[in-house]
Amino acid sequence: MLGTLNRRLLEFIAASPSPFHTVATVSALLEQDGFAPLSAAAPWQLQPGGRYYFTVNDSSLIALHIPDGTPTGFTMSASHCDSPTFKLKAHPQSSAAGNAYVQLQTEPYGGMLMSTWLDRPLGVAGRVLVEEQGRIVSRLVHLDQDLAVIPSVAIHMNRSVNDGFKYNAAVDTLPLYGVGSDAPSLLSMAAEVVGVTEKDILGHDLYLTCRSRGTVAGCNDSLLLSPRLDDLGCAFGCLEGFLNADSSDAITVYCLFDNEETGSESKQGAASTLLRDTLRRTVFALGMDEEGYQRLIANSFLVSADNAHAKHPNHPELADPQNAPVLNGGVVIKYNANQRYTTDGVSTALMRSICRMADVPVQVFANRSDMVGGSTLGSIANTHVPVRTVDIGLAQLAMHSAYETMGSADLPYLVEAMTTLYSKSLHVDNDGGLYWA
Repeated sequence: MLGTLNRRLLEFIAASPSPFHTVATVSALLEQDGFAPLSAAAPWQLQPGGRYYFTVNDSSLIALHIPDGTPTGFTMSASHCDSPTFKLKAHPQSSAAGNAYVQLQTEPYGGMLMSTWLDRPLGVAGRVLVEEQGRIVSRLVHLDQDLAVIPSVAIHMNRSVNDGFKYNAAVDTLPLYGVGSDAPSLLSMAAEVVGVTEKDILGHDLYLTCRSRGTVAGCNDSLLLSPRLDDLGCAFGCLEGFLNADSSDAITVYCLFDNEETGSESKQGAASTLLRDTLRRTVFALGMDEEGYQRLIANSFLVSADNAHAKHPNHPELADPQNAPVLNGGVVIKYNANQRYTTDGVSTALMRSICRMADVPVQVFANRSDMVGGSTLGSIANTHVPVRTVDIGLAQLAMHSAYETMGSADLPYLVEAMTTLYSKSLHVDNDGGLYWA
């Protein structure tokens, strides 16, 4: 199972070079499992036992499995499909060095380790918007070839580079696309992929992609190396649990959000009202009222799944000495006193009980108290949907690198935990006690 799951994760990542491709990949997997697409612009007619999903902006997705009987609450997970990269500008090409070179014009998306993008073959993926028969439609583009490179300056010309170097995104990280004046238009290549001409492209969202394929490495195949492990590892693991789970009394919900790496403040991000509006619309479509919605919220649980920093083998001093996970150590529960992670004592206990049922080991993560860490979807989503929430992840190294590392044993742990979670529903008894059933 370990080898099969990791191989399928790497295939999933290879098929998902942009958030738009990820949503298309997940949509296809859902439809194979009997989920029907919904349109946000059409009335929803939901049935007991029904399976549904819908997308927003082609880059976020929410899937729902309605129980056969009266629902008791929501059991949910949320992960994200975007990763730090470079986005191509509206006019993506320019000449340099007296027209000797052709460069791509980009700007950084998210907080990346810039140096990891240098000196490696890069592709381009995303979407273009074209007009077809009077309609503006979105078409996926994946220029799956070694198209560009961001070349380093030779050490002979920058002797201090190994002493620390500050990259200027307007100068140092522009990709080299071609040599001479005969380089084809990048947009014309994108147009050819979707069967139109360049002048038919009305808009685009195109990103650089790391061309290195994921692989299992290390002695005893103990390591998993790939682009975009943050957060496609959790997105895939939660989806597996969602699809593998037995039916429960809860409405089970799988969320895949875009724009987490830039703060989630978009119409398709976790800071929008997307999740809240979807849950309310679902309840009302099932014939329940506002009172019914509030009662379901009181019996609900959300897992915010986004990878966690593993203790670094070369720099253990950067980790909290008692609260640092390691690769292949199990599911990580993440904590922050200021609620950058939303985990508290109650949600910890609920998640630990799920992992105990699943026979999955648990680790914990907290930043050193003198270091500021990142944040993720949980606390952001909680501002609109106030449910018990835990932040979890898979331990990884080199987070926000173009090519990241995690343990090969940890994905199966996540899948087991999420399968168990999605097979249960949370209940609150008259004395305020909590239990899974």
